[in-house]
Amino acid sequence: MKWGIFLGVLLFIGLIGVYERPKMKKYPRKDKIAFFTLLTMAGILSLFDLPNMPGPVTFLESIFKPIRRFMEG
Repeated sequence: MKWGIFLGVLLFIGLIGVYERPKMKKYPRKDKIAFFTLLTMAGILSLFDLPNMPGPVTFLESIFKPIRRFMEG
């Protein structure tokens, strides 16, 4: 895991939050929650190596590979 990337993303998320917070005072509570939820999701996604993770097809193949023997035979 590349902690430098994660910490850099957290730094930018913090800067965005600090910069946007005064502007967000006039928006309704739902908009504030949505904004900070999206920032939090971006921070969580930065923990994963998304380009090198197996996709959903790999997951489905691992589930159905044992069943293939029974279906073909």
